[in-house]
Amino acid sequence: MTVELAERPTHALLEAARSQAAEAGLPYAGGVSPEAAWALVQSGDAVLVDVRTAEERKFVGHVPESLHVAWATGTSLTRNPRFVRELEAKTGKDAVVLLLCRSGNRSAQAAEAAAKAGFTQVYNVSEGFEGDLDDANRRGASNGWRFHGLPWIQD
Repeated sequence: MTVELAERPTHALLEAARSQAAEAGLPYAGGVSPEAAWALVQSGDAVLVDVRTAEERKFVGHVPESLHVAWATGTSLTRNPRFVRELEAKTGKDAVVLLLCRSGNRSAQAAEAAAKAGFTQVYNVSEGFEGDLDDANRRGASNGWRFHGLPWIQD
């Protein structure tokens, strides 16, 4: 369940995402498309938090001025036991927080953990930074932040 950007005011994007999440029984506020996430960030209505590893951000790229709180670390993706505390320290529990990972899967897990910890407005950025795998097991050919031409940089 993902809300797309369709000439909606940013508050309507969040309301639609919340409604779809409730219908789907999601434990967090909902999912938004990469384009909707960028519109929310640009309007100042939300903060974008990248939950990928530091290595992914460095070598694959990241959204300029996004915050970073790793959901998991290292090549084995060991779960970060301090994730919720680190997220709260950077955003607060009542901020509109958009979580971004590679494909939208880890960020959905992170959104669920944050919601269970009392975050009231945490959303998953569907498709993630790189998007889904295609038939050749490659990312970036059909969806994702970079596929949509949204701002990103690489170290």
